[in-house]
Amino acid sequence: MYFKTKIFFYAMALLNGFTNANAQTIQLLNSGTTASIRGLSVVSDKVVWISGSGGTVGKSTDGGATWKMMQVKGFEKADFRDIEAFDAKTAVIMAIAEPAYILRTSDGGDSWQTVYENKTKGMFLDAMEFWNEQSGIVIGDPIENKVFIARTFDGGKKWQELPPQNYPVTDSGEAFFASSGTNVRKLSKQEAVFISGGTKSRLFIRDNKIDLPIMQGKNSTGANSIAIKNNHTFIIVGGDFMAKEDTTQNCCITTDGGKTFTSPATPPHGYRSCVEYIDKNTWLSCGLTGVDVSNDEGNNWQLISKEGFHVCRKAKKGNAVFLAGSGGRIGKLSN
Repeated sequence: MYFKTKIFFYAMALLNGFTNANAQTIQLLNSGTTASIRGLSVVSDKVVWISGSGGTVGKSTDGGATWKMMQVKGFEKADFRDIEAFDAKTAVIMAIAEPAYILRTSDGGDSWQTVYENKTKGMFLDAMEFWNEQSGIVIGDPIENKVFIARTFDGGKKWQELPPQNYPVTDSGEAFFASSGTNVRKLSKQEAVFISGGTKSRLFIRDNKIDLPIMQGKNSTGANSIAIKNNHTFIIVGGDFMAKEDTTQNCCITTDGGKTFTSPATPPHGYRSCVEYIDKNTWLSCGLTGVDVSNDEGNNWQLISKEGFHVCRKAKKGNAVFLAGSGGRIGKLSN
């Protein structure tokens, strides 16, 4: 009797997890742009900023119902792969390559100031992360096997490069993917971690470089995104963006701060460029083949949409979750 009861409750738990996952859907929104969007910053349930190709920046102040799209003057050919916004007026955007630029607005996007420029050959910025409204970090692809890092302590008005001797060292063929602005994340009030891909895929945490059980070995493979629940629990996603439906080694989980990793029993459904912690045991992941949700700490993933997205982010102050991708596609998670 005890055995049957235990099996019953286990089955019901699985059923509830499946039902909860399938109750979540993606609502498509009208952005008014056809740009490829990889930068997404959700300030609150109402204020959302996006950035992407063709010098495109967009903003909504009504939870995605309407959007103000803009093209940054003088940067019409720039690809703004990441954006960090603090309110409806203030945002920082990152243009990736040769030269690499960081721009800032304090008037809602009506004007932009160039706050950082780097014309170094091979320079390619990948992602930004902010601990708070003052302190932030930007990382770039290795040049001569040294990871580029710069910091800001005044809300992105000025950026200071780390001394080259302090740059982390990578292996040949190891780099970063500017796919969703989420390969660097804050771990604590003063510490950040980041992940690499390519011929080698690793987690960089403090002075440690930890090999990841993520597909690697080619320029198109490796870790793309990391999400952090607390100091111990991270989920990392990636795969091979040239084999977008392949589920091989596309996700790994650690619950001890990177000492050990496990793979999901049911992985996300293909290559994934972004993962986001939502709440309690729930995580969201997206990529070229759709959107997956896990309600059991990443151990099992359910496909809830076949619409492709590059990035998914939860509101810093609120519960809204937005997604963005190619062709100006913007989505919102609905329960």
